[in-house]
Amino acid sequence: MDEKTKLLEQLRIDRSDGARSAQDPRRSAPIWLVYALILVIVAGIGSWFFLRPHASGVAAASSAADASAPSDASTSPVAAPGSTALDASGYVVAQRQATVSAKALGRVIDLRIEEGQRVREGEIVARLDDTNTRAMLVAAQATLAQAQASLDAAKVAVADAGPIFERNQKQHAAAVISAQDFDADKATFNAVQSDLYVKQRMVEVAQANVQVAQRNEDDMTVRAPFDGVITVKVAQKGEIVSPNTAGGGFARTGIGTMVDMDSLEVEVDVSENFINRVHLGQPATVRLNAYPDWSIPGAVKAIIPTADRSKATVKVRVSFKEKDPRILPEMGARVSFLNDAPAASSAPATASTSHN
Repeated sequence: MDEKTKLLEQLRIDRSDGARSAQDPRRSAPIWLVYALILVIVAGIGSWFFLRPHASGVAAASSAADASAPSDASTSPVAAPGSTALDASGYVVAQRQATVSAKALGRVIDLRIEEGQRVREGEIVARLDDTNTRAMLVAAQATLAQAQASLDAAKVAVADAGPIFERNQKQHAAAVISAQDFDADKATFNAVQSDLYVKQRMVEVAQANVQVAQRNEDDMTVRAPFDGVITVKVAQKGEIVSPNTAGGGFARTGIGTMVDMDSLEVEVDVSENFINRVHLGQPATVRLNAYPDWSIPGAVKAIIPTADRSKATVKVRVSFKEKDPRILPEMGARVSFLNDAPAASSAPATASTSHN
């Protein structure tokens, strides 16, 4: 049994690391090759990492040398005309917009507008109940007629008293009548003339009252102040409108809102840090959010000479060079301010600055 055990011990394979490397030394060679390959890769990455900032520094140094060297203004790089200098977002607004309302309190008895309707200047858009104003106009006209009749009677009285006074004046000069009778006739003639003057002033007052009553009557008819499109219809037939009522009650403050479509333009807020890139008359391109592929030519119409402290922006107004019914108020828009052709006078100034 002991000999069999020894034979079995000799046939057993030792699985330990030392025994494996001692029995098969060729198996350890690939591990050193892997280590060597890893070292080569690490060395390559390190060389690239340390050489990269050196190359950037050389490029930066060469750029600084080029910038410090004197340059001719004619060869200095400038922005190409027509390229975008600045982008800004804003909204389409109407510079001519009004809320159409009556000048006096009244009930709407006739409404002739609808949203989207085009109206002309002076066109009737609504009528208010004019029962009271028409009655006042009739009364004023009657008063004027009465004053005119009184004036006519005063003119007749003056015409009759004139020859009598002239005859008495001649008789008094011939000592035919006494001075007392002549003074009485003179006083009568003067009273008739004074009454004529008073009746003339009364006619003027009556005429003024008729004009006031007529204007009150005209105010019951609401007309369009300019050519435009009705965008909002506020009042309805039967409602009471009043220009002095706001913030409560049952009275409307207006009939509707109308916009002059020819006055549409874009208002954008430009950061005050870049407002030096914008000037009057500068060409621009407008793209509406509703039609992003449609480029509308425009130009800077006005730069509002004040800044918004809370937003640090300056308001710029851009006009449309083309009118189109697709452009509507309050649409979102994006404006690209374009570079102009460089001015000829700017080249010598740049050259002298670089020489200094």
